[in-house]
Amino acid sequence: MTTPAVIAHRGFAGVTPENTVAAALAAAEFDETAMLEIDVQPAACGTPVVVHDERLDGTRDGRPLTDASGLVWQTDLETLQTTRVLGTDATIPTLAAFLEAIPETVGVNVELKNPGTTELRFAESLAPDERDDRRGIWEPFVERVVEECRAFDGEILYSSFCEGALAAVREAGPTYPAATLVWDDLEAGLEIARRYDCEAIHPPRNAIAGTALATTPYYGSPEAEPEIDIVAEAHADGRTVNVWTVTNWQQFAQLAEAGVDGIIADYPGLGTVSQTS
Repeated sequence: MTTPAVIAHRGFAGVTPENTVAAALAAAEFDETAMLEIDVQPAACGTPVVVHDERLDGTRDGRPLTDASGLVWQTDLETLQTTRVLGTDATIPTLAAFLEAIPETVGVNVELKNPGTTELRFAESLAPDERDDRRGIWEPFVERVVEECRAFDGEILYSSFCEGALAAVREAGPTYPAATLVWDDLEAGLEIARRYDCEAIHPPRNAIAGTALATTPYYGSPEAEPEIDIVAEAHADGRTVNVWTVTNWQQFAQLAEAGVDGIIADYPGLGTVSQTS
């Protein structure tokens, strides 16, 4: 049984307002937190901001995500910076402000969520004649993100569900660590990870063979044992496996027993509880 690294999902979104500086600082206080996972998109001016949803008027368990509305990339930066998250005083930060505020002793998994378009090619392995086009769509935004991350001396890992984003990361610099996020097609995820020689792969929690989670409903994925042992395949390729997203200690324990390297979690302390139960 391994002891997986704990990656705080949006700054432990189960206990703090997600993707905010307040969440990040609270998550960094836990000794177990190896890395913070955040989502980035552009404001109308192109400045990277830290927010998950494409629209500001989403909800979380019936609560408005923010007190604003509209698409993130069509909203001016000043408005975004004063938009309150989940009814708290915390606001949407720029990526630069976020990185400046947090300690460099904790790593940051920067998920490239959207470059400013409704035409995403989500979780697809692209045909050769499509790759340059999708990379070009992502490149301006990825270049802005990479530039702002250079000021942060801690560990950075870029990840995305979109092949075009990973292609743009590799274009920006082959030494930047990257991870492909997997949805429901494990074969496509492995193909993309191999194509860009990604250091890590991030499958969903029900994609891990040999666990009870594999036959448990999660985001509409098939309730069946995976045909591919993605942990074995990735490890054979020399890649790290970080799994999303865990909400309780039983899930954490199952995945630790399966040999994953990292667990993206909504709550702190799940690994500690699983080891003592």
